Amino acid sequence: MSTPDSSRPQFAVTDDAIDIDTLAVGFTEYGLAGLTAVDYLSDQLDMRQAGHLEAAGPPHITPFEGGVPRHHTRLYVDEERSLGVVVGERMVPVETAPAVADAVWALADRLAPESLSVLTGVPIAHGPDDHVPFYIATEDYRERYLDDSDIRPMGTGFLEGVTAELVASGIDDDLAVGVLTTPAHPQAPDAAAAIRLLEALAETHEIDVDTGPLEAFAATVEAQYTALAERIESADEAAMPDDRMYM
Repeated sequence: MSTPDSSRPQFAVTDDAIDIDTLAVGFTEYGLAGLTAVDYLSDQLDMRQAGHLEAAGPPHITPFEGGVPRHHTRLYVDEERSLGVVVGERMVPVETAPAVADAVWALADRLAPESLSVLTGVPIAHGPDDHVPFYIATEDYRERYLDDSDIRPMGTGFLEGVTAELVASGIDDDLAVGVLTTPAHPQAPDAAAAIRLLEALAETHEIDVDTGPLEAFAATVEAQYTALAERIESADEAAMPDDRMYM
């Protein structure tokens, strides 16, 4: 048995008796849809923190709330629902994506879930009819979770970063790996996109979660940005400064 490389990211887990069937991950990416979704799950379902990523090297952040610091990438579990989520608040640069993906894969090996779901928003041009979830998934994931759903496959394209590494590893592995994605907007967090991801995960993995509070937040965010857009559009152009960088 090889000795773990302390110079590479790895998850420190509180105990070895965790029993879950579903592991979902969300990272800091475009629109923060995936991160918002898994963070909401951990809070709404009152999941217990069961570990965190010990990351070596930069870039490193330590988020805090109400003066209380926390690890930037955390594992939460709800064994009654057989669910685990990884909440990743640190943006993962492309060059460190393989190492972080290896840490998530090692975590999955340790917890032995039946599936690994990556929740993420995608920055593509889209219309209102495209405000739905899509999937990119390995064959076993499609057979187990998607064959009886209305979720559509994403068209031709490519994945990158941590998501690409995880899906590539899952192609020839027994662990069912799937990406649940949806068009996201740059305004962060895109709570409406996060709701679509949560609904897709709930439908495919039979997870009961109330998205009502998040829906209310999404409506508030949308109203704020709509009002801002209307104010800018109606403003007198002559009164607007030439340099709008700091508006």
